[in-house]
Amino acid sequence: MIFATLEHILTHLSFSIVSIVIAIHLMILSVHEIIGLRHSSEKGMLATFFSLTGLLVIRWISSRHFPLSNLYESLIFLSWSFSIIHMVSKLWNHKNDLSTITAPSAIFTQGFATSGLSSKMHQSAILVPALQSQWLMMHVSMMLLSYAALLCGSLLSVAFLVITFRKNIDIFFRSKNLLILIKSFFFGKIEYLNEKRSVVKSTSFLSFPNYYKYQLIQRLDYWSYRVISLGFTFLTIGILSGAVWANEAWGSYWNWDPKETWAFITWTIFAIYSHTRTNQSLHGTNSALVASIGFLIIWICYFGINLLGIGLHSYGSFT
Repeated sequence: MIFATLEHILTHLSFSIVSIVIAIHLMILSVHEIIGLRHSSEKGMLATFFSLTGLLVIRWISSRHFPLSNLYESLIFLSWSFSIIHMVSKLWNHKNDLSTITAPSAIFTQGFATSGLSSKMHQSAILVPALQSQWLMMHVSMMLLSYAALLCGSLLSVAFLVITFRKNIDIFFRSKNLLILIKSFFFGKIEYLNEKRSVVKSTSFLSFPNYYKYQLIQRLDYWSYRVISLGFTFLTIGILSGAVWANEAWGSYWNWDPKETWAFITWTIFAIYSHTRTNQSLHGTNSALVASIGFLIIWICYFGINLLGIGLHSYGSFT
């Protein structure tokens, strides 16, 4: 009873804190000069991390097994993974470009886990025989950490594509305006030139906003590659450990289960991404497109298969 009460309190506390953090981030995006709010958001994510950690530990103690036996627990662990990625990225990058991605991701997964699932899944249950193994912690934790890292990296690639696309549009229209001004000058329309003098200022490709946007694009590309590389490593370890566990539980390393098949497709997509990053001719937009496709593939692998509730991994479904 005590464990259930503590779990209930920590669940709602972490959800409330991360909601406040998102509101603070929205205010920071509107007003960049609010430094105090930025520090508050970092403290909020730290509090969220400790709340989720306490929630997982309490559930571990009460159920007497690692809390990764169903979809509800995996979503809570995924939310915890987003918070720890946020804090690790803060140590590496003082500007913390991941903050606008990790906080919404954490509240989305946790909010869905606490309100969108059946209440029966919130209660701890006895592990099915296939899950009664020491490989549970190794395999499932590595897979969920890889999902969290790959989702964050893929979203950074999506942001990279959006900003690059808008930047190219801005350059196109500014070039067009500059061409109009040149034509008007040669045709002697001085009065037209005076009226459009303000347009000349907007055609400066070395202006501060453009320079800041260029720096942002470079940082997004850099961090998406670093985070995806980390997630790809976790995914490889998770698949290999899962193969060993499958041989121990089912007598075969690979069964072409739907979950296994989509995990292999996910691994292939991000292996292609890693290859495009090493090829200078495919670097940049092309690799970001591959990562954006990977974002959809991850959700199919993790969540889409659970909707169907088929295969050897059906214990992770809604039913």
